[in-house]
Amino acid sequence: MLLVGGLIVILTFVLIVKKYEARLVLFLAGLLMCLIGGLPGDVMKAFTKAMVNNSLVPTICTVMGFSYVMRLTTCDQHLVQSISGILKRGRAILVPISFFLTWWISLAIPSASGCSAAVGSILIPTLIAAGVHPAMAAATVLAGTWGSAISPGNAHNPFVADLAGTDMMTVIINETPASVIASIACVVVMTAYAVLRKEGATEERRLAYLREIGEEGVKEASFHVRPLLAIVPLVPLFLLILGSKQVGLLPEISVPLSMLIGVALGFLVTLKDAQEICRKFFEGMGNAYADVIGLIVCASVFTTGMTAIGLTGALTELMEGSQAAAAAAGTFGPFFIAVISGSGDAAAFAFNGAITPFAEQFGLSIMDLGSLAQIAGAMGRSMSPIAGAAIICAGLAKVNPIEVSKRNALPCLASAIVLMLLL
Repeated sequence: MLLVGGLIVILTFVLIVKKYEARLVLFLAGLLMCLIGGLPGDVMKAFTKAMVNNSLVPTICTVMGFSYVMRLTTCDQHLVQSISGILKRGRAILVPISFFLTWWISLAIPSASGCSAAVGSILIPTLIAAGVHPAMAAATVLAGTWGSAISPGNAHNPFVADLAGTDMMTVIINETPASVIASIACVVVMTAYAVLRKEGATEERRLAYLREIGEEGVKEASFHVRPLLAIVPLVPLFLLILGSKQVGLLPEISVPLSMLIGVALGFLVTLKDAQEICRKFFEGMGNAYADVIGLIVCASVFTTGMTAIGLTGALTELMEGSQAAAAAAGTFGPFFIAVISGSGDAAAFAFNGAITPFAEQFGLSIMDLGSLAQIAGAMGRSMSPIAGAAIICAGLAKVNPIEVSKRNALPCLASAIVLMLLL
């Protein structure tokens, strides 16, 4: 049974890597393992329990609804445009500044593709116009998108909090110091690469770019930044931080309530059609349930199947007492699957559902191992040439996604190793 279970798990991830529908693959694999393990009834128990998870469903759905409203009201664009002027003041440090700007903005725009489109549409042309190599400009923005891993809008944080029996902000505050240090490691390696390969801002490339686009292309599109609109996407984040148990400056506030406050502020500062805002909010909620909650539901069936066939117990025994083995598996499993599949979500949810609940048996905390797996998956996605965010960044820079991936390989690997050592 263990051998068959191992083969099913390997085949599951092979199919996910080959871009088969992850939800279908995870569900069928879990169903098959439950049937072999003689516990077919556990399939629907796991399925229905995950469908109505009181902590995950409201959080993830309202976050996505808020994101859709920010896009409708263009508040996300005002946030990005408001920081573009910073890049024009220091050409020597353009690469690290652009990385950190993307990294921190991704906290407010947690979708990697959405952040790449919103931030990349401003930063990538700005970097290229300043003389940065186009592939390096795209790589800088793409690498910064893994900052969303510590965002309240990230679906994995409430999932890990649920496993650890704590609140989401405790998980985020626990993983933030290690993530910040890992981001510094990432940007140091990336900047060193840019300097050694002479792909940073140069006057020669800047002049060549201006000659290429011609006089008409030099004119910038008029976009008047409204500071009030730029602040709105950050309001829910500040409310959650100030109302967290660790800070306590405000009464504790739930994620759904903070997102609804953000939506209301978006309406008040733009006076968009309230009916359209309502439609967009619930469209976002629906898509969140279909795409993210659906994946969590099917990953739950998959992990139930691993338990039914005895694989979870065997893996736990194998890693019991070996903190290094568990940490390595939690880091490089989701990381490399994300690199070759373009998404670390399926691997991270599956790992966290099956192995992370037993973290204390091999010397780690549930919070640390769960955070390690999901953040490593985000890092791997940031160097995948087939990730949606990579394709967006490469398209904006007019380069091959492989060229972008090559430049992010060492920085993302370095940050993953640092994260593993710290968590």
